[in-house]
Amino acid sequence: MAVEGGFSSEGELGERAEKWASTMRGHQRDGIAFAHEDSWAGPGDPSVISRKELEERQNHSMARLATRAHGAGSRVVEESPDPFRTCFQRDRDRILHASAFRRLAGKTQVFVFPDDHQRTRLTHALEVAQIARSVAGPLGLNVDLAEAIAIGHDCGHGPGGHASEDAFEPFLHDGYDHAVWGADVTLVPLNLCKETLDGIRNHSWSRPAPSTPEGEVVSWADRIAYVCHDFEDAVAAGIVTADMLPAIISSRCGTTRSQQLGTFVRAMLQATQQSGRIGMTNDIAEALSEFRKFNYENIYLRPASQHQAKSVISMLQALVEHFATHTALIPVEALLNSETKHNNDEALFAAVSWVSGMTDRYACRQAVELLGWQSEQLPAGIGI
Repeated sequence: MAVEGGFSSEGELGERAEKWASTMRGHQRDGIAFAHEDSWAGPGDPSVISRKELEERQNHSMARLATRAHGAGSRVVEESPDPFRTCFQRDRDRILHASAFRRLAGKTQVFVFPDDHQRTRLTHALEVAQIARSVAGPLGLNVDLAEAIAIGHDCGHGPGGHASEDAFEPFLHDGYDHAVWGADVTLVPLNLCKETLDGIRNHSWSRPAPSTPEGEVVSWADRIAYVCHDFEDAVAAGIVTADMLPAIISSRCGTTRSQQLGTFVRAMLQATQQSGRIGMTNDIAEALSEFRKFNYENIYLRPASQHQAKSVISMLQALVEHFATHTALIPVEALLNSETKHNNDEALFAAVSWVSGMTDRYACRQAVELLGWQSEQLPAGIGI
């Protein structure tokens, strides 16, 4: 009897599927269910660390100016504290489970419609979190806060990469900055702590400095991450080669992502050890700056990227204009966001709120279905 996908050809459960189904309830002994029949693992005693105990441990182990967690945290809407998680752990968890975070998987980092190995906004956010943890931990900072800021820092990005900011800019009184939009619009329903939102709002170097050292760490981690992985993706795509790197970069930081990340993280730790402030040693910071310049000249601003950006801008602006005049097509949640429109036109704000949340593919499908765009009009290939 042939079995495919765990089912027999007659539709009956196959042996593998039956064995899997038999584990649904786990293995029960003395009123407790265990995952495995031979499960034994445990902490060694029945005690559980409460949130208050965790806060006390962190308070004694963290650096003097590290951000401490207190109860439910400082939120716009007051909440009761969690019995086991700190306020910043809750922020991290809320962002991880948010649809805005999941949609980053379908949003451009450098490549529109990336292949299986190229970065998306979501994988970028995870790499920023890894770098931020690698720096915040040894410095005695609040790793939970740093991670929460890191995974949420790009949730305000629209489809098509940074070109979306240029697309939405004309429709809003104060312009469109993905950092500000993420903190003040996209993530508002999560009721995050003010320190988390501040780090997200001010992670870009063009913004004011974050109010916490953890936010400052993420500002560096973001730049380190995208400089290294955008170059690696471009090498894999055949756009640039490792031997094209100027000597100031290759000699000081290496030519592989692993070498480069290690160099930048160690330079941050060394600089902070010397000065007591979050920064990077001058020689390596200079190499990082040249690395970013190299990427701009050879990857982000190459003719194909510029052409892609124009396609993204045209498509997104056409979608915003369409939804602004057909607000009935906008879901209720996006319309509710228009309550924070400040001095903006309500319909335009709602349209930007809706379109900015779209993934690349969904935006393209909407352009085809609602605007009648042909395939040759859609963004394709390399974006910025």
